[in-house]
Amino acid sequence: MNRLFAAAALTTLIAAPASAHFQLVYTPDPNIERPGDVPLKLIFWHPMENGHAMDMGAPEDIFAMFKGEKIDLTGSLTAMTFKGADNEAAAYEATLPVKRNGDYIVALTPAPYYEGSEDIYIQQITKTFFNKGGIPTGWDEPLGLPTEFVPLNKPNNVIAGSTFSAQLLSEGAPVAGAEIEIEYIAAEPDMETNAAGEATVGAMPGGALVAITDENGVFTFGVPRAGHWGFAALGSGPDTEHEGKELSQDAVIWIKAYDLE
Repeated sequence: MNRLFAAAALTTLIAAPASAHFQLVYTPDPNIERPGDVPLKLIFWHPMENGHAMDMGAPEDIFAMFKGEKIDLTGSLTAMTFKGADNEAAAYEATLPVKRNGDYIVALTPAPYYEGSEDIYIQQITKTFFNKGGIPTGWDEPLGLPTEFVPLNKPNNVIAGSTFSAQLLSEGAPVAGAEIEIEYIAAEPDMETNAAGEATVGAMPGGALVAITDENGVFTFGVPRAGHWGFAALGSGPDTEHEGKELSQDAVIWIKAYDLE
C-alpha cells in the first residue's frame, strides 16, 4: 500500500496522535543580512513532538540554486550527532556560502531511511529557502527535482495569521488529491550543542495535521503562529522501490513565519 494512503488509514483507525517523520534543513533565520557561510543542520526527526530522532545515512545530494546557478554543497557535509529529547541520532552539517543578494534555495536528497515498523524505506526530498538583502530572485521557480513543492507565497517571511500556499509536483506535473502532512518545530535545535531546545508547544490531539491538494496540486494552510513550519507529501515521488522494498519518496518544504511587530 502507498504510504500516503496507509498513513490516512492509520489516522482513521487510532485516536492517539500520529508521529510524523520530517527531514530538516535548519538554521534559525533564513533572512541573511551580510555575506558569509551559513551553517545548516540536516536532521531527520519528529520535531512537533520533540520526539524520536532517526539516524541519517550520507546524503545523496545537496545543492543550492541561486539565480539559475547550481551550487554544490556536498563538499561541506560533515557528520554530527543530534540530541533530541528521547535519544541521539546520526545527522549532518553543511555550509551555504552566501555572497550576493537574492534567493538561495537549498535542496537535500537524503539517503533512503529504513523504517522497520512499516518495513519500508523513506526518502524525503527537502527544500528550504534563504534570502539575502530582501531581494526576490527565484523562490517561486521549480528545481526539477523528482518531487517538490513550489511555493506560491514568499516562503522566508510569511506573516503569522496569514496563509501559505504551494503547488505539489511529481516529475514536473501537478499532483491532485495528495495528503499534505503539516509540522511545526516545537523545540528548535541549538546550533552550538546540536541538541533540541525547550519545546514551546505540544503534539496536537487527533493525529497529524493534514491538508489536501486541489485539482492543480495546490494546498493552502492558515499559519497560526510564528516559527518554522514544514509540509510533506508522502509517496508523491516517482520512485517506489529501494533494495527490494517499498520506497516512500516524499516532497518536503520548510517555511519561516514571523509575527508583525
